[in-house]
Amino acid sequence: MNNALLVLGIESSCDETGVALYHTQKGLLAHTLYSQVELHALYGGVVPELASRDHIRKLTPLIQQTIQQADIAPTDIQGIAYTAGPGLMGALLAGASVARSLAYAWNIPAVGVHHMEGHLLAPMLEEKQPEFPFICLLVSGGHSMIIRVDGIGRYTLLGDTLDDAAGEAFDKTAKLLDLGYPGGPEVSKLALQGRSDRYQFPRPMVDRPGLDMSFSGLKTYTLNTWQEAVAENDATEQTKADICRAFELAVADTLSIKCKRALDQEGLDRLVVSGGVSANREIRAKLDALMNKRRGEVFYPRLEFCTDNGAMIAYAGAQRLLAGEHQGLDFAATPRWSLEELTPIN
Repeated sequence: MNNALLVLGIESSCDETGVALYHTQKGLLAHTLYSQVELHALYGGVVPELASRDHIRKLTPLIQQTIQQADIAPTDIQGIAYTAGPGLMGALLAGASVARSLAYAWNIPAVGVHHMEGHLLAPMLEEKQPEFPFICLLVSGGHSMIIRVDGIGRYTLLGDTLDDAAGEAFDKTAKLLDLGYPGGPEVSKLALQGRSDRYQFPRPMVDRPGLDMSFSGLKTYTLNTWQEAVAENDATEQTKADICRAFELAVADTLSIKCKRALDQEGLDRLVVSGGVSANREIRAKLDALMNKRRGEVFYPRLEFCTDNGAMIAYAGAQRLLAGEHQGLDFAATPRWSLEELTPIN
């Protein structure tokens, strides 16, 4: 397989249906995304069965739309990449079955992509790409990980979340403050109106060695602070904003401290931050300040590629297809899947 490859990417791991076309020499040609936020907002969280059905309903029209946007013919596509895990089993199978069926019909190779590898490599879609090796802070949904990256597939997990990940803590904080769904952006939005000098929340696990993280205690601290305000008849919007501000600062400080520790430990000054939570303003500000002080470099995906999307899957899949990796007609979804199990390709 030569170095010029046009790949169709399909993402369906949770509540967003993403499709993209990526050319290994020309870059990203087109991408489309359908979010199920309104559907799941009625229930305050993702309903797996509804997510799976919506992926099935939306995938074909999105693929057609993406092909039209790129102004290509289906016969121009030379490979298909789809999210094989981790994620919701039904949602993963919806994308995998469509991808495998198209690959069979078009007689082209298909490859299952690790969802978190897609996030990790999303900054590679930008004009300025990070060079290997680097430290990656991967903060997406139920994941908060610090990884040493020496190449595609060459991942060493340095730190993981022991319970609630940062994204989960944001969503649960929003729920207990009745801020709506999805919670993370709502907490950040309200935090802009909050005072930073009213509450001082703990920075979990920064007083002990290591790079593992835990945010469940911070969530409990937030709940206790809000319940005290309610008991004192101070359950105002300003109090909510002040709590959101304190919570967000605590998460951002904790992640910054852990990243500094990882960079020191590995002797590196190049940091990649990716995943949905990487869009948070406060977290970016803290990490920008950290890397400026170190005279290092920090890389983020553009905001539209922080959350789940087809472009990152198309890119990651293209690299593996170029390396000769592909799967047969049988396929499987893997709800739990360690990054360290992936095959190195460079």
